[in-house]
Amino acid sequence: MESLPLGPLVSRAPAPGWEKSPDMEDSTLHPQSATRTSGEMDKPLISHHLVDSDGSLAEAPREVPKVGILGSGDFARSLATRLVGSGFSVVVGSRNPKRTAGLFPSAAQVTLQEEAVGSPEVIFVAMFREHYSTLCGLSDQLAGKILVDVSNPTQQEHLRHHESNAEYLASLFPTCTVVKAFNVISAWTLQAGPRDGNRQVPICSDQPEAKRTVLELAQAMGFTPVDMGSLASAREVEAMPLRLLPGWKVPALLALGLFVFFYTYNFIRDVLQPYLQEGKNKFYQLPVSVVNTTLPCVAYVLLSLVYLPGVVAAALQLRRGTKYRRFPDWLDHWLQHRKQMGLLSFFCAALHALYSFCLPLRRSHRYELVNQAVKQVLTNKSHLWIEEEVWRMEIYLSLGVLALGTLSLLAVTSLPSIANSLNWREFSFVQSTLGFVGLVLSTLHTLTYGWTRAFEESRYKFYLPPTFTLTLLVPCVVILAKGLFLLPCFSRRLSKIRRGWEKDGAVKFTLPVGCALAQKTSHV
Repeated sequence: MESLPLGPLVSRAPAPGWEKSPDMEDSTLHPQSATRTSGEMDKPLISHHLVDSDGSLAEAPREVPKVGILGSGDFARSLATRLVGSGFSVVVGSRNPKRTAGLFPSAAQVTLQEEAVGSPEVIFVAMFREHYSTLCGLSDQLAGKILVDVSNPTQQEHLRHHESNAEYLASLFPTCTVVKAFNVISAWTLQAGPRDGNRQVPICSDQPEAKRTVLELAQAMGFTPVDMGSLASAREVEAMPLRLLPGWKVPALLALGLFVFFYTYNFIRDVLQPYLQEGKNKFYQLPVSVVNTTLPCVAYVLLSLVYLPGVVAAALQLRRGTKYRRFPDWLDHWLQHRKQMGLLSFFCAALHALYSFCLPLRRSHRYELVNQAVKQVLTNKSHLWIEEEVWRMEIYLSLGVLALGTLSLLAVTSLPSIANSLNWREFSFVQSTLGFVGLVLSTLHTLTYGWTRAFEESRYKFYLPPTFTLTLLVPCVVILAKGLFLLPCFSRRLSKIRRGWEKDGAVKFTLPVGCALAQKTSHV
């Protein structure tokens, strides 16, 4: 976002407050130092002396900036708590102040609406759209003030009304300046603080000075303001909270489609085939066994689909000989959904681990153990030990644990709070290098499970190959392609392209007029 001409921040104070600036309009507020305790919010925690830039002591202003709130709902109470904790003097306007006063912080003044809008220059309208008309009687008192609309429409209201709530509020109060802000912040985030929720606050208004005031106010509260332009953008801002996981729709549908496919495939092989050809009733395996066989297939394929678009993108760059041509739209969207697909892969892998722990607890498993013991006694075999199967299972389980641990690390570093603490090299190493290691471990885990089963005729039911052979197709392509790109003939060329080299191209640099060389052409 382009930097705005904000007022000077006093970095010495732990929590910024606000004061009026004499060199700007009265509606413009600037940061000032003030810190509050939870028990005595109306008094400064530090002394009235602050250190100036020259090292001398100066008297700090005792006047605390005042902000008004119209409304007494959950959001209004959380907003008042956050404003008081950020060093503001808060006055709340309510239709029944005696009933709602006990719900607000003790430092906040709760009074009638007509008394609350007198002194504050910035007033938050924390009311629903249908209640805006009840404020028309305060038009004269609200003239010239900044009204911050924090409301959100429902899905039906958003489709029914052609204008946003903020634009409707501006039409009711033409003498006021309306700013749309804080509608994407929940009441929980306001109380818990921006570290426990989304920090970004989209802000839009037709008046630059009013917008800058609210931008600085959001910064003082610990949030990150995002300038969204004029008030015409308010409808788009109000639509943000109505979206239900927009980035997860395609990955979720992909995961669901893979689950349905592999579940049906395993049902045909493990349940339907024994029932039709051998007369064995294995429908009891549907809730646990078939699901447990399906989940690793989904997780494995999703993980390989996370790294397949990177291979396709590298191949396109090598073929084109440049990185400055856009990828196709389908590949671009695929690259943007990799995080969601990786998290869904981890989710399926974690469920697979839990289901695997539950397998020995099933009643059917106990019956199978007893039947096997009886058969061993009847055949007079005192010791059953197949060395190859023992080693296969030990290696299989060990590789599965390592693969799940690597996926857990990838999932944790995908969280914004963790990713923000890593630099780009660390994040790239975890997500790219360790992610590829996780894919290799998953492949070895699958191959160890398969062992020689892919070459046994009895494993092909209804002429269908074992499920794990299908899941190996995409990961093996990714691993082989990655191996090819590590060869010097490909890796050097790809590295040059990603550093700006273009096939049959030149980068021209124009020097200033006073220089001896007027132009220089460099082939990178």
